[in-house]
This record gives sequence, C-alpha cells and structure tokens, in this order.
Amino acid sequence: MYKGEIEVLRLLDRNSEIELNQLAQLGKMNIDSIRRIIQSLEAEGYVLLESKESTLIIPSAEFENYINSGFPESNVYTAAKAGKSIRDLTPEEKSFGLSWAKLKGFVQIENGQLSCSKTKADVNAEVKKLTDSYNLLKSKGTIDDPVLLDELFRRKLVTKSIHKTLMIKYTGKEIPAESAGFDIHALCADAPLGKAHVITKFMQRVRQIMVELGFSEMEGPIIESTFWNFDALFQPQDHPARDLADTFYLEGNTPLPEDTELVKHVSCAHEEGWNYKWSKTESSKTVLRTHTTALSARYLSQNKGKFPKKLFAIGRVFRNEATDFKHLAEFHQVEGIIAWEGANFRDLLGIIKEFYRKLGFDKIRFRPSFFPYTEPSLEIEVYFEPRGEWLELGGAGIFRPEVSIPLAGSYPVLAWGLSLERPLMLLLELEDIRTFYRNDIDFLKRTRLKI
Repeated sequence: MYKGEIEVLRLLDRNSEIELNQLAQLGKMNIDSIRRIIQSLEAEGYVLLESKESTLIIPSAEFENYINSGFPESNVYTAAKAGKSIRDLTPEEKSFGLSWAKLKGFVQIENGQLSCSKTKADVNAEVKKLTDSYNLLKSKGTIDDPVLLDELFRRKLVTKSIHKTLMIKYTGKEIPAESAGFDIHALCADAPLGKAHVITKFMQRVRQIMVELGFSEMEGPIIESTFWNFDALFQPQDHPARDLADTFYLEGNTPLPEDTELVKHVSCAHEEGWNYKWSKTESSKTVLRTHTTALSARYLSQNKGKFPKKLFAIGRVFRNEATDFKHLAEFHQVEGIIAWEGANFRDLLGIIKEFYRKLGFDKIRFRPSFFPYTEPSLEIEVYFEPRGEWLELGGAGIFRPEVSIPLAGSYPVLAWGLSLERPLMLLLELEDIRTFYRNDIDFLKRTRLKI
C-alpha cells in the first residue's frame, strides 16, 4: 500500500463518511497526497466516492458596505424624520434608498416632501432582519426566509456559488496489517533513466568539434525580418525562395536596422546588382528564418572592423514544404563563417573536410553549385558505405562582395550551411528523417550515438 493509506483507513473507520478537505485536515496531509491515496483505496475497494453539490449564497461587497455604513432606505427614513425633501437626499439615497423606503412603507412623498409612515422601532426591526441575514450567510451560506432571499437577489446584494464536495465512505473492508518493513531483495523492474535526445547529443558533438576548430558560437532569433533573412544576403526581392510556397510569413512588420548606412549599402547593392527598385516595405516583412545564414549577416554587421573572426551556429530553421522521408518543415542547420582577408577557397574545403572527418565521414567530395549570396559556390557530399552512394549534406561558398562588403566592409568571407539531421540519419542508418520527431519511446531508449 502507498505511504499513508493505513492511517487514512483508520481515520475513515472512525468517521464512516467524511469530506475530502476535512480528511486532509484530520490526517495533517496536503490535499494532493490525500487525493492520490483515496484514488488508490477506491481501486482496491476500501472506499466509495460520491460527488455532491451545494449552493452557497455569497454576500456582495455592497451588502457588507451597507452593514457598516447603513442601508439607504434607513437613511431615507432618517431624512424624512428630520423633515427633509427629496432634493436633500444623496445620489445613492435617491437611486436605491427612496424606492426601497417607499416599497417597505417607511416614508411617503407629497410635493417632493418626505414624511414618515412607520415608527423608528419598525425600521430598526427591518434593518436588524437584514443584518441577521448577512451574518447567517457569512457563517452558513444560506437563510431560510425565501421572501428576504428574493429581496437580496433583486437588490444584487448576494450571488450564488455552486460548491462541489467529494464525500468518502469506508466500505468496511478489513484493514490490512502494517508491514514490518521492506524486503530489499524483492525483484523489481529497473527504473528507467533519463537521457538526452539523440539530436541534442549530436548537437553537443557538433558544438564540441567547432570549438576544437577555434570557432565561437552565434545566437539569435528564429523570427527575422526579410532584411536579414534575404536582403542582407543579396537575395533579390522577386526570388522564388521568398514565395509563400517556400517561406513562412508572420503578421506584422519588423523595423529595418537603425544603421541607416547599412540599409543604404544593401539597397544600392540590390539596385545596382539586380537592376530593380528595392522596396523598404518588402524588406520589413516578418518571417520564420529559412536559414541560420541570417545570423551570419547580423554578426558580420555587428563585428564590422573587428576581424578576423571564426563563428558558427546551430539553430532551427523553417521551410514551407511538404514533409517526407528526407524533408522536414522545421529542422536544424549548422552555420559557419570565417571572416579573414587571408582566407581562400582551399581553406573552405579544408575546414569542411575536417569537420566531417571528425564526425566519422572519410570520403567527402564537392560539386559546383549556385547560391544567390556566394560565388564560387559548392554542394558537399559524403559517401555512405552501407548504401554505397554519395549523399548531399549542405552548401558552402565565399560570400559575394555584394554581401560581405555592405555588412562587414571585408572580403573574403567563407560561409557554409550544413544539415544536422541528415548526417545523423546516416550515422544511425535511418531511412526516414521524421523518426527523430515521432516521440517513439523505444527508439529513444535504444538509440546510441557513437562518435
């Protein structure tokens, strides 16, 4: 039995039937502990549970104020006794007190003049009845006078409250003898141990590799303006990647950077390089970032003139595309940049080769490709022995001058964006990238990352 069950059963044996909160008070336990114990005892047949509802009548703050400062109809009676007229009454006495004073026969009105219709003793008796009802409602939550109760509701001096209680009744089943202790040799299942998700473990390994290679980590928002996500990277405003079919747009606009010179240089690069009129409105739209390269743009701008720099990021990115065995709408990207005037294309190939070698991929090759913001550009492929084929894992290149010079005033800047989930699929020999996010407990328990 759970700890405390025997004590609760003994309390029930003495009280037969009791409300849950009262049982918690008698047992000196918190309500959550008592609730768990009672649920266990019900399952074992020791108790029966019954939910009951009761209606409580709650006095309002206005009612309490009248108790302390006097009822308006009584105040009207006092004014009448003093020979006052209607115009001498307070706004509250005119609004509430006068009508109830007339209804209860306290006063009469003739040509705006007030006169008494009952004795002071009669009025005091009526006030006492209201005061007594208030005290009863505070202590018991109800009164037996339906006429008076109707008046209180009409005057909005009270409200109803439905109170639910859980009644517990002992069935009489024999209370078991308390155990003399615990059998430390009893067989039981191993307790499951918590472990990091395999993607988290892989991210930690990637982060370790990048730090070993001398890189510092970048961090930034997943909600971006199209300025940082596209424009700063020399991606034209009519590029297909900006379409709703590829990018998740959010409501509202994001202000352009406060650095007006930066905005001017980026707009000039677009107008001169792509030969169109650059739009501030288009550049202010808000998106879920489609790549962590937006972070590279931000950091290049923030560190202008403070080079050389080697920076990396591991972050979520979002693409508006259908999911399948090798595509996700939300995934992770490994971003890296080297901003150094002495850097060259061979350095880029070398650092990427070393990165994948440390992950366990020895056969790596590069294919020429095209990206709007790098030139020359390449795609990275690794050879996967179990399948006997080359698989694409990312893209890289040297930022075009139209990107790096407006942002950093520097050239060249080496850059790459690599998939996180795809190489992990290969290392774990998975056929479907969605496996990582299905919350399959068996997969999470048995998966081991050996790198």
